[in-house]
Amino acid sequence: MPAPPVSGKPVFRFAPSPNGRLHLGHALSALTNEALARRFGGRLLLRIEDIDRTRCRPEFERGIVEELAWLGIAFEPGPRRQSEHFDDYGRALAALRRRGLVYPCFCSRAEIREAVAIREAAGAPWPADPDGAPLYPGLCKGLDSDEAARRIGAGEPHVLRLDMAAALAAAGRPLGYGVFDARGARQAVTSAPGRWGDVVLARKEVPTSYHLSVVVDDALQGVSHVVRGRDLEAATDVHVLLQNLLDLPTPLYHFHPLLRDGEGHKLAKSRGSESLSALREGGVTAQAIRRRLGFAF
Repeated sequence: MPAPPVSGKPVFRFAPSPNGRLHLGHALSALTNEALARRFGGRLLLRIEDIDRTRCRPEFERGIVEELAWLGIAFEPGPRRQSEHFDDYGRALAALRRRGLVYPCFCSRAEIREAVAIREAAGAPWPADPDGAPLYPGLCKGLDSDEAARRIGAGEPHVLRLDMAAALAAAGRPLGYGVFDARGARQAVTSAPGRWGDVVLARKEVPTSYHLSVVVDDALQGVSHVVRGRDLEAATDVHVLLQNLLDLPTPLYHFHPLLRDGEGHKLAKSRGSESLSALREGGVTAQAIRRRLGFAF
């Protein structure tokens, strides 16, 4: 894996996915990154997380760039587009496979739901991950390697999962990371990646995942300070584990509050939260957005 750029300054990044229009929650995250990068004398990078080529579209990327510029946020030139770096993620995945930490899974969502229902019918509730999804019940975990290779060769749909038990054993020690606040004060946090179970690291149609690509990108870009919403706080446990397994540095983390709608739901593209472009077209100014979110030019 190439060495990250050398810099004496802290490195921050804002990393949206071009699968829809930015909303106020994205603006809050981008402006928080800008404010902290300025406060700590750091660099600010833009990353386009477009590994899902079925949902990500060029017009959404253009909108992201235009709306961030409208907000007055200046990034270093030349954003990194994940879709141009699948080889980097492939090398990281291959390193995990060589250590026996990844296995193929051919289960459909329906098969997983059925297996979980059977287990719950036996009398005990099945555990869920921090996002509320049932943990994978390990149906393919003991699959014969020759049988798995035959099914992959036949083009059968599959994903590649991290063997969480083996990964934790390979890490060999309790894991944790540092969090920082707006004043620069730091605190150590213990992580618990096991609560995620055997997470998906790649799919047949998308040869990587958010978890894998984000840790590779942060390392290659020399990111030292990750600023993200509290909805991604739990996922950081998986990222810290992957950083350990791949011998990558662990950045410092800062988790900002989430914006919520009138029903208490976090703002999201999937919920049709009002976009920045719609606000802009309705006459709302960038200055008004900044004031609303607690930032000034």
